[in-house]
Amino acid sequence: MEYFVQQLINGLTLGAIYGLIAIGYTMVYGIIGMINFAHGDIFMVGAFIALIMFIALLSIGLTFVPLALLIVLLVSMAFTAVWGWTVERVAYRPLRESFRLAPLITAIGMSIVLQNFVQIAQGARVKPLQPLITGGFTVMEKDGFVVNLSYMQILIIVLTVVLMCIFTLIISRTSLGRAQRACEQDRVMAALSGVNVDRTISLTFIMGAALAAVAGVMYLLYYGVIDFYIGFIAGIKAFTAAVLGGIGSLPGAMLGGMIIGLIEVFWSAYFTIEYKDVAAFSMLALVLIFLPSGLLGRPEVEKV
Repeated sequence: MEYFVQQLINGLTLGAIYGLIAIGYTMVYGIIGMINFAHGDIFMVGAFIALIMFIALLSIGLTFVPLALLIVLLVSMAFTAVWGWTVERVAYRPLRESFRLAPLITAIGMSIVLQNFVQIAQGARVKPLQPLITGGFTVMEKDGFVVNLSYMQILIIVLTVVLMCIFTLIISRTSLGRAQRACEQDRVMAALSGVNVDRTISLTFIMGAALAAVAGVMYLLYYGVIDFYIGFIAGIKAFTAAVLGGIGSLPGAMLGGMIIGLIEVFWSAYFTIEYKDVAAFSMLALVLIFLPSGLLGRPEVEKV
């Protein structure tokens, strides 16, 4: 039982990181109906910016962790927001009215550019960061096995839930959210109704990139090592989570992230770790066979 509880905590923590990245996928798809395949690499860029900022702050003697974390989060979100805006302007806006495959190809090109840029700028080796947030609680203990809930895990889960609630309220209660929902239904009619479609789509990319930056900071603090390739792996997992939960649904993206994280952790704990990805994608296939729109997704209605 104790081992199960420990893996449950680990799975929820990993799932929260996937969920943060998946929200960016699902927000972009909800408005323009396309997947931003560079989103995972924006998450990677956010992690590298966070690493550079942490090292810079520690080098000038700023050791108060809450303040350093706040500064790093704000700077990472600002820089990755610029990257998200750039991807939208370069890879999507010029090709928005083209055939649907063209923006996807350019997005993959942007992903390759980001990967290679970081590899050249920072090197291909793994970049470590010393633990900054340590300690935690002992949840239970039996026969020498201790179930720990670290402060870092609490921070990741709580921050993820809070951000999901904030962004859900933004989409459901604000004028920007109404504009996003109008663009989701019909961009032409939204424009005729006075909605600035270009600005709304750009802001959506910026919001998704900012969430990816938060995920990158949390990933760096939790695992302590990053490299230029983490964006591809995490991006694929987060995209799977978004599809599993229902692409276009924010709660669905978070639910899908949690499920993928739990499947990976439990499979690695009780079975062979080499097949954890097979288990996750098999779950996705099973869900899509019986629920083609995902767990919380809405079935698409063709406009005639």
